[in-house]
Amino acid sequence: MNRFKSKSQQMALGVLLPSIALLVFLLLWQLLATATKSDAGSLPGPADVFEASKSLLNEYLEQQAAKDAFYQSQPVGSDALFSGPPTFFSQIFTSLKTVLTACLLSSIVAIPLGLMCGLSPNLYRALNPLIQIFKPISPLAWLPIVSVIVGAVYITPNDNLPKSFVISAVTVAMCTIWPTLINTMVGVGQVNQDFINVSRVLNLPWYTNLTKIVLPAATPMIFTGLRLAVGVGWMVLIAAEMLAQNPGLGKFVWDEFQNGSSQSTARIFVAVFTIGLIGFALDRIMLMLQRYFSWDKSQAIR
Repeated sequence: MNRFKSKSQQMALGVLLPSIALLVFLLLWQLLATATKSDAGSLPGPADVFEASKSLLNEYLEQQAAKDAFYQSQPVGSDALFSGPPTFFSQIFTSLKTVLTACLLSSIVAIPLGLMCGLSPNLYRALNPLIQIFKPISPLAWLPIVSVIVGAVYITPNDNLPKSFVISAVTVAMCTIWPTLINTMVGVGQVNQDFINVSRVLNLPWYTNLTKIVLPAATPMIFTGLRLAVGVGWMVLIAAEMLAQNPGLGKFVWDEFQNGSSQSTARIFVAVFTIGLIGFALDRIMLMLQRYFSWDKSQAIR
């Protein structure tokens, strides 16, 4: 009975405390918005941002209705395609596709390389200086270099894979490779020495040693690296999209800033909160995947 009561109290606090924090945040935001007046305009309050979010939703619904009407008006067998400006929701999808592509590209390189560095001290000694040099480089520094390389290699862009998307994805991948690589190396280095000794005694082939001993033991750290990579990628994506003009959330924020209308700041606030909520959701998804694939099922999702 006491245990049930304690659990109920914890659940109540889990709902009550965040609700109080949210109300305090909204109140402080409204007070700041009322007090902030400048030549650049006023700071939108919660109600203004809510109205802006409804406006963005209405724009999406109106374009979907126009798209449906366009295709219904086309004769049977027509290959005409509807063209219209990207909506806020299509830009969200573009950003998600970009960051997931970037994390996939970086994982394809980082995980095998991290396993090899973790298993080979000599390879680690050889590559560690390069890793430490390239790790802190900003995506804004990588972007011009990536633009030149992509421009030279990707000469005939496909409509479904525009050059701006490739530049943004590769730039983000250059920044997400390091968390996965480093955590994979650490995970391999933390494999229990008893397991390594058993592998040597049994004279297991390298492939069996890798798949049955090293990978299962290193999986929690690998997923920690992937979780960090997704978080880093989602943060640097916005700057990459602003400069590469990839039609995602970064370009949306930049276009609204350049627009300078009375509603632009409120629409930027909608984008900011959307970026934060999606980032939180991606982090929760990675934690659930880590718990699912890891041998240690006792890991708590926090």
